[in-house]
This record gives sequence, C-alpha cells and structure tokens, in this order.
Amino acid sequence: MTVTVHGPLEDGLGLEGRIAVVTGAAGGIGAEIVAELVRHRAAVAMVDRDGPALEEVAARLCKEAAVEPGTPEPRLLVVPADVSDGREVADAVERVERDLGPITHLVNAAGILRPGPVAGLSERDWDDTMAVNATGVYLMSRAVAARMAPRGFGAVVTVTSNAARTARTGMAAYAASKAAAQAFTKCLGLELAGTGIRCNVVAPGSTDTPMLTSLWEGADASRPSIEGAPEAFRVGIPTGRLARPEDVAQAVVFLLSERAGHITLQDLTVDGGATLGV
Repeated sequence: MTVTVHGPLEDGLGLEGRIAVVTGAAGGIGAEIVAELVRHRAAVAMVDRDGPALEEVAARLCKEAAVEPGTPEPRLLVVPADVSDGREVADAVERVERDLGPITHLVNAAGILRPGPVAGLSERDWDDTMAVNATGVYLMSRAVAARMAPRGFGAVVTVTSNAARTARTGMAAYAASKAAAQAFTKCLGLELAGTGIRCNVVAPGSTDTPMLTSLWEGADASRPSIEGAPEAFRVGIPTGRLARPEDVAQAVVFLLSERAGHITLQDLTVDGGATLGV
C-alpha cells in the first residue's frame, strides 16, 4: 500500500527525494523517525511485522498533516515484514525498490525488550531478543547495502541503546543484543567506507515510548529513571527528563543527512547525560 502524506515540509538536509527504509516504524521512536523524514521531503518505506499498526501510523500522519501549496507530496510505503526473517527482508527490500525506487537511507529501529534477571531469562526470551535486535539489523543492513554499494551513495543508522555500553540490572539480553548491533554497524561502516556509504549508531537512553512505560507501575513510576535508583546502580538523568521520541529522531535524521557527510563509524548517545558521557 502506498500512502500520500501531507504535512509541514522542511529542506536543507539533502534528504528531499531520497528513499529511506525505517524498521520498527509502527510506533515509538520508529514512527517518529518516519515523521521527521517526511518533514524533510524523503519518501519512506515503513517496515514492521505489525501491519495494522503501520496502517494506523500512516493514516494518522495523513490526517494530522496539511499540504503546503505548491509543495510536492512526500510518499509512504507500508511494508509489513519480520526483520528476523531473511526471506521476508529480501522481499521487502525488493518491493521498496520496485515501488519507490533505489534505496538511499536505512534506519534500523526495530527492537524488543524482554526484561528480567539472567537466572530467570528463558532461552526463548534470549533468542527472540537477539533475532530482532541483532540479527534483524544484520539481515536488513546486508540486503540494503548490497543495493546501495554499487551505486556509491547511502547512509545507515542503527538505533541501539545506552545499555549497549553500560551494565543494567534485569536487561542482559537487551543490552547484549544492542551491543551486538552497535558493533556490527561499525564493522559494516568500515567495510563500506570506500563505497560512499556511511554507517552510524544512535544510542537512546530512557525514552517516553510504550517500550519504557510498559515497565512502569504507578503514576510516578518514571521517577527512578529520572532521579536514579541506587539499588539498581542507576544514576538518573542529569537533564531531569526522559527523552522524547523526537529527540532521538532528530539525531537519526541529522546522521542520515548531508550535514553529516563526513561522519561515519560514530555512536551518538541521546540520554540526557544518564551515562555521564562514558
């Protein structure tokens, strides 16, 4: 399904007319990245295994936006697919290039969180977490890079987590999967540097999304994230607030843009100082 999206458009980042693929686009940070790319006049293929949720996001973007007179209308392509399935990934990439055109940008934002101590973590939880958060990044990046490399242009951004570098209690599978995605993206960037493709990482901290709020209990449950929790070895967020999805999306879009044209193999942390710059 191709959806025309209306809304306030911006330029100046060199993204107008580019074709981006965003995984995990059905909600949270992924959906906000889609919205940010649309504002910069990119065409976006929205990939997620939750097809109905993708349709809802696309419909909401259409409803909320309004076309500026004389401005070309950006395009959205809804592509239901499981990033942990190599066949589905290959089919999705083929469809994007057929229906939208040559892919120029990829954002790996799909992710799942299965919290719990290592002693209580099931093998299924571990396998599922690795399949989406790490293998999904490998499969999608490999498929897209194979198309972009011969064309000599492109950018990849993988959304990981500040937990990829900082130990967290109850998050071993998530942290390990994000560390794997981080390392993979940098290795990919090194291998592709000579082809004109840049690969970078954005590592959010606690962000106001359903993934985070599903862990909360009680009306004031965000306080441990913001103020810290010594019993869990968390120092809190120096800026005094959770990240908003748009904070992360704007960092991602900057690294995709021509303004970051000489930036590759980098890891940009967006966590309000929660990991103290380490």
